Amino acid sequence: MKLVIAEKPSVAMSIAKVIGANEKKNGYIVGNGYIVSWCIGHLVTLSNPEKYDKKYSKWKYEDLPILPSNYQFSIKKSTEIQFKILEKLIKSSDVESIIEATDAGREGELIFRLVYNMTKTNKPFKRLWISSMEDNAIKNGFEDLKDGKEYENLYQSALARSKADWLMGLNGTRLFTTIYKSKLSVGRVQTPTLAMIAERDSKINSFKKEKFYYVALDLGEFKVKSDRIENIEEANDLMKFCEGKKAVVSEVKTDIKNQKPPLLFDLTTLQRESNRLFGYTAKQTLDYAQSLYEKKLITYPRTDSRYITEDMNESIINLIKKLDVVNPNIDRVINNKKVTDHHAIIPTNNAIEIFDDKIPKTELNILKLIKIKLIAAVSLNYVYENIIVRVMVDNKEFKASGKTEIEIGFKRIENEFKTSLKIELEKREEKIVKLPKLNKNEKYFIKDVKRIEGFTSSPKHFTEDTLLSVMERAGNEDLDESLETEKKGLGTPATRANIIEKLIAVGYIERSKKNLLITEKGIKLIKIVPEKIKSAKLTAEWENKLTEISIGKRNADEFIKDIESEVTDLIDSCAEIESKDIFRTKKESIGNCPRCGSEVYEGNKNFYCSNSNCKFSMWKEDKFFINKKKTLTKTIANKLLSKGKIKVKKLYSEKKDKY
Repeated sequence: MKLVIAEKPSVAMSIAKVIGANEKKNGYIVGNGYIVSWCIGHLVTLSNPEKYDKKYSKWKYEDLPILPSNYQFSIKKSTEIQFKILEKLIKSSDVESIIEATDAGREGELIFRLVYNMTKTNKPFKRLWISSMEDNAIKNGFEDLKDGKEYENLYQSALARSKADWLMGLNGTRLFTTIYKSKLSVGRVQTPTLAMIAERDSKINSFKKEKFYYVALDLGEFKVKSDRIENIEEANDLMKFCEGKKAVVSEVKTDIKNQKPPLLFDLTTLQRESNRLFGYTAKQTLDYAQSLYEKKLITYPRTDSRYITEDMNESIINLIKKLDVVNPNIDRVINNKKVTDHHAIIPTNNAIEIFDDKIPKTELNILKLIKIKLIAAVSLNYVYENIIVRVMVDNKEFKASGKTEIEIGFKRIENEFKTSLKIELEKREEKIVKLPKLNKNEKYFIKDVKRIEGFTSSPKHFTEDTLLSVMERAGNEDLDESLETEKKGLGTPATRANIIEKLIAVGYIERSKKNLLITEKGIKLIKIVPEKIKSAKLTAEWENKLTEISIGKRNADEFIKDIESEVTDLIDSCAEIESKDIFRTKKESIGNCPRCGSEVYEGNKNFYCSNSNCKFSMWKEDKFFINKKKTLTKTIANKLLSKGKIKVKKLYSEKKDKY
């Protein structure tokens, strides 16, 4: 028997169907010489410090840094049952070999290897490496299984990344938490991301808008305007200068512009565009895309490539035919050198026949977006004539620009899609200004002169769209260009969504409609962490080295030693900082205690007296309020403390069974 280990149950089900395993058991499926089981994500993780020494259960600065001499691993409590099922299967005498079918990438490799190592098996294993869950892709993948040893360097790179994040995140978090007496979370990716948001919000808060002016001339057939003018007196003087005069065309410059179609989606560009068009968060987009992948409607979503490979030429041509694209240019989306683990996200053949009512609207929006992107990517260029006109009023210059469309190309499909979503195109597309046929030295009488006022614009708050874009580029100037570094920027396409969610969860940033805003807690954290921890350069340095590990050019143990030195230096650099209590916020007083007069505060389950010697408390789950089907709120508690009574309407009566 061959044991196939997938990353998720849904993926295991799809694989089992293709290879003929159809007898369902507890935690696995059997049939046709195969056993198919799954991991449910990370079953095995690096152990918490308490496993090395019980003293680490209490956080103390004196115990830092924590640098294990031999890293230990633990089975997650939440998935312990599934691990035991896998362990039993792996050790079974019926199983001769194993097929690794976790997601084809760095993290998928780590998930499988940690389970494999934890069971202490030495059974041979092959690697299934696919980018689509379509039946045909799975079948072809099983016909071309790779030797598991080929991915040893990828595993070492993944393991090194995991250890390094553990070292930096755990020690950094404990370091700043013990110094500043508040639970503070720091990390290699999340802290630089927070720093970028802090910098942007600081610029917005310190921004002072300034007024500026233009002088606009109405020449009858078209209008022109001056360059920006800083003060009103100069603008008024220019207006008076132009009144009653003629304008002479001094230059007409025309250029034919060829705008190429957009590339296919990688995960980040898909997340950005769905945030712009639908307002979906990065995590929502990833979840919807993952669901579509598991339904065999799109290819693997956790990709950082925007191209497909040459061997996909025939299949992509067949797919394009079904989408009714006229004269498609397939070559522009093919580039073997720019595909690492996985190619770009594209719809599958199954997606062409899918009925709209078969999937949720949220997922349908993402699927349509991916289809449209494929059609646009192989469509014609957008061709237009760009016109710049300069006119002179004596020695004063004015300008106008215009645009004439020659071939709308890929813009047609994009505009039709946005129109179908009832998105106002003029808000997203440059307005097309048409100019008359103009010749040099032509003269026009100035019919009207106007002064137009404007204000300088402050930077915009980050949205998930713009933050993802900056995260993708951050630190790239520090990457080694000679390396085909797969994971560029802060985080990976698959982890950036979780980084944003974590920053929100720990209270460092908050959502305000589409904007991501830093909180007071986030501002305080950025002020206290060293520059190296909040710089994207650290991530770039790590990714250079991790890429070298994955291609066999660097030793993983040496990399970890370097990280341990960085952690030690960080701890030492903070040795002289006095313990401070700057993060604790003063609790809001609900009222005064009727027993001792001290302030009363709100807790998770009650309203309690701040005097530790006083036992006064009002419990939120008080039997009276429960029976009356009312909640003891802060407002009610405040009035009870101040007046001793409160009038509450619509109390439930148990006897009458009504309010």
